[in-house]
This record gives sequence, structure tokens and C-alpha cells, in this order.
Amino acid sequence: MAILDLDHINIRTTELAKTRAFFTEVLGLTVGWRPDFPFGGTWLYAGEKDVVHLVEVARPSAPSRGSALDHFAFAIDDYDDARRRLDAAGLAYEAAEAPNGGIRQMFVTELNGVTIELNCRTPAA
Repeated sequence: MAILDLDHINIRTTELAKTRAFFTEVLGLTVGWRPDFPFGGTWLYAGEKDVVHLVEVARPSAPSRGSALDHFAFAIDDYDDARRRLDAAGLAYEAAEAPNGGIRQMFVTELNGVTIELNCRTPAA
């Protein structure tokens, strides 16, 4: 067996509509096909690939930051646009730059406590 790629991440939420809005309106993912599971949820796509699965639950989960699975990361192509989107949504984020790597980063925590890292490998303008 060989790992080929990261398939998707799964987020449990008591606020399905608000969580979906964050990922679509702020991060630009799109809602797409989802199997007819017997519980609420949404699959979110980057292009043709489902990358985030949202599952509606009755009780909130613990935040990811500081847990064994601290965060997940998306590669992005436009750092300034991502920053504008986060600012327009009134979301706090931590900007950073990977040492010796030329990767500009932003860390944002969405309403379910899941921390997302946005990585941009293109140089600053």
C-alpha cells in the first residue's frame, strides 16, 4: 500500500449553515454532491475534489488547537485575497512565514474550534 494523497477532512458541527458559509463565502469552496447519508451534512469541494466533509451533530466537539490533531492546511494561490476575505468577514488570524521556506501562512480558527492553516508559496508582490 502507498498513500497517494490526503482525501478529505471531516468537521463535526452543531452550526451546519454557519460552518458551510465560512468555507464557501470566506474560503471559496463550493457545495457539491454528497451521498444520501441518514444524518445532516454537506460536502465541500475545491474544483472537482471533495476536500471538507461537514457532519451535523447535536453536541459541540473540543477545539483542534492544542489537541493531538492541531490543524489542517490548504495551499492557496493568492495570499492578499485570502487576507482580504478574512478581514472582510471580521475573522482574527495569525500571520506567519515559514523560516527558510518562502511560505507565507495564515492561521484562522473557524466557529467549531477547527484551526486552518492557509499556505501561499508565491512570493509577495
